[in-house]
Amino acid sequence: MGKKRLALWARLALGLLALIILLVSGFVIWGSTPARPMPEVYERVPGLNEVSPGERWLTFSPDGGPATVGLILYPGGRVDFRAYAPTAQAIADQGYFVALVRMPLNLAVFDPDAAAEVIAAHPEIEHWAVGGHSLGGAMAAHFAATHPGSVDGLVLWAAYPASSDDLSQSGARVVSISASLDGLSTPEKIAASRPLLPADTVWVTIEGGNHAQFGWYGPQSGDAPAAIPREAQQVQIVEATVELLESLK
Repeated sequence: MGKKRLALWARLALGLLALIILLVSGFVIWGSTPARPMPEVYERVPGLNEVSPGERWLTFSPDGGPATVGLILYPGGRVDFRAYAPTAQAIADQGYFVALVRMPLNLAVFDPDAAAEVIAAHPEIEHWAVGGHSLGGAMAAHFAATHPGSVDGLVLWAAYPASSDDLSQSGARVVSISASLDGLSTPEKIAASRPLLPADTVWVTIEGGNHAQFGWYGPQSGDAPAAIPREAQQVQIVEATVELLESLK
């Protein structure tokens, strides 16, 4: 009887181990198959196809000389970070340094402190803002909340802090950019985050915009169709982001 029980427990243990391996493998595959950049991304930002798998972040610099204000951007959940390259380039063209961070398994929750590495690697930047889209924005808010004094500004694109990340007394300059037709970070969710952010937070709502058009990766499940072109939404995103960065000079 003892041997039979041992054999049964051994089979159960092996079955449980196989299940765990299957679940972990499935999660890794799920995280490793993000929304890909739209074809026009590679036309707007040449060279993205040559990005090596080991590059931790992409940098974008202005043509008119060295920048003193920088923005660190975290991508949305399960979105290839290159899908935000046109937006990063447009911001850099206005005179700012931008670092677009690659996340493990395309999920910023696995490396919310990535901004610290970027800051350490670029001591020439005098003032920093951290920001991101959706999950990336939430993790950027987490970094700002848990590293007081490391950044001067926070840029939220269709994003809001977790309830544990109260930034209301942080002193950081914050802009929250949302879209009226966002089916994921809905206007109601954005409004509910107000108590967690400073009283002087700038709130920008893009009328007719949606969640997916904060990047360049195509439609997204659960989102609502946009009523304005992606280019029109992007212009407003860049404009509001640059205004925040300008205030840090």
